[in-house]
Amino acid sequence: MQTQRQSETPRHLHGVRVAITGGTSGLGLALVRELTQRGAQVALIARTQARVSAVAAEESAQGIVGDVSNKHDIHRIALQITGRLGGLDVLVNNASDLGPVPLALLGDTQCEDFERALVTNVLGPFRLTKALLGSLAASAREGKGSLVLNISSDAAVNAYPQWGAYGASKAALAHMTRVWNEELSSQGVRFIALDPGDMDTPMHAAALPDADPSTLKPPAQSAYELAETICDLLPARPALRHAS
Repeated sequence: MQTQRQSETPRHLHGVRVAITGGTSGLGLALVRELTQRGAQVALIARTQARVSAVAAEESAQGIVGDVSNKHDIHRIALQITGRLGGLDVLVNNASDLGPVPLALLGDTQCEDFERALVTNVLGPFRLTKALLGSLAASAREGKGSLVLNISSDAAVNAYPQWGAYGASKAALAHMTRVWNEELSSQGVRFIALDPGDMDTPMHAAALPDADPSTLKPPAQSAYELAETICDLLPARPALRHAS
């Protein structure tokens, strides 16, 4: 069966400056590949130096080592993003934490595990977005468009047993996204939270190790769909002209 990727010509994103957290694995890695292939200038953020360096070299992206759950890393990450890209048009808050692994009932969830999910999935995106608002607003004023894409989950709206920490944090992220969009869309900075679906990723395998990978979406398919949404929400860019 043909996928959407195989049957349609992807739209380009030449020159669009994008930062992606959690960009060395799963959906984040797939997004780095998808967006660089479309001509975007991409900065990826993740915690492990060796993996960041390897992916950045493979995908011709900017690699930034940092932990969005650590508030002391946020301003350094933000400064490196804008310094290396020369500004920012799109921020993808993708890095996530499940909470307890193996998954646990809320009553059996340790406070530290719940807190880690909230810090990574809500406070991290809040802090990084706040640190980058000036650059995003500048891009909007220049007419380039400005977008914050927060990666959500169906667990943000459906109450799944044992997914309490993750679901509560993603619900908070989704609502924070809606509030921010109400506050800033009139200034040209748009916010959207999207559920990419159940994917064959290391995070999904950690949550549900017995799941059949063949029943899950490939991360590349979700990345393609998210990239198309980014194209929908940004002003159209002129195509590059190649010398004949």
